[in-house]
Amino acid sequence: MIAAQLSSALRTLQESPLGRSGAQAWDRVLSTSKGKVPLATAIDAPRHEIATSDAGTISYYADTRAGGRPLVLLHGIHAAASAYEMRPLFESFRGERRVYALDLPGFGFSERSARAYTPATYVHAIEHLLRNVASEEGADVIALSLTGEYAAKVAVEMPELVRSLALISPTGFASPDQASQLERRSRRSGSKLAAKYGGSTASRLLYDLLVTRPSLRYFLRKSFEGRVDDGVFAYAFATSHQPGAYRAPMSFVLGGLFPTGEATSRYAHVRVPSLVLYDRDPHTSFTQLEPFTSEHPNFRAQRIAPTRGLPHFDAPQQTAEALRSFYRQLDQPTSPTNGIGSSSFVGSA
Repeated sequence: MIAAQLSSALRTLQESPLGRSGAQAWDRVLSTSKGKVPLATAIDAPRHEIATSDAGTISYYADTRAGGRPLVLLHGIHAAASAYEMRPLFESFRGERRVYALDLPGFGFSERSARAYTPATYVHAIEHLLRNVASEEGADVIALSLTGEYAAKVAVEMPELVRSLALISPTGFASPDQASQLERRSRRSGSKLAAKYGGSTASRLLYDLLVTRPSLRYFLRKSFEGRVDDGVFAYAFATSHQPGAYRAPMSFVLGGLFPTGEATSRYAHVRVPSLVLYDRDPHTSFTQLEPFTSEHPNFRAQRIAPTRGLPHFDAPQQTAEALRSFYRQLDQPTSPTNGIGSSSFVGSA
């Protein structure tokens, strides 16, 4: 139903006078309005780029003053995403160990060209970064929301690159009846709408409506227990008003970025020690998390309350300490799972 309604709405826009005869004029409006909002660096750290053939040029921030195993931070996927979302964790761990934060393809300073944005695009981008920065024993990876599913795939298919996973408010642990309509539709039908409408004038118009200041504040407010962080809001507006900013987000909105099939089956193949940090999230639920952790001893879960999807902003000290405790445990192996077992599930969904 939702897919049909969205398809119909986009088709109507595309076939309207704006879509038929006004596309070039609208493109001129977009090209002159986008790029006038300056985009500062998301994190006060050196920024580097990697040119790839399958994910475009990707940008990442690095603080390598400290030694030790690298810590790689991966932001989530939405209309105005960027490495800024991982800034509190970058600031918390810099100076303790090598820290890296990636702008995923189509976001921040990474390339936003006209290309297919698919789950494979993001898996490849994560792989490229890890192959450039991971030590021989792999990196500790922290991923937010949907990106946790991409990081899990990397951990399964390229285990030499990942020592551990920490998933913050990850998708994939909601029961089918509690997953969002976008998630359910996307996992069933994949990228059909994204392939058909992702680059259309109608898609660009819809994106512009999503990233107005009132719209951004409305959606961000859902993810904060307290007031919306001013820096997050300002950077969300800036990064969403750059040339080509609509491309990757509209692939997401149109259902092209959720991997098809059951997410828990992907997590089930992960063999590295994994920590899930969660509480409430307006975009997903965690009803399957406790049963999953009870059956997979390399996973543990810890509730960071009260938070709504961004615990590292709402409860930064509690979140950082949960991660540090996890890493201390990994650095003192006592069993094949480094002491992480099903009994370590904390809280309930």
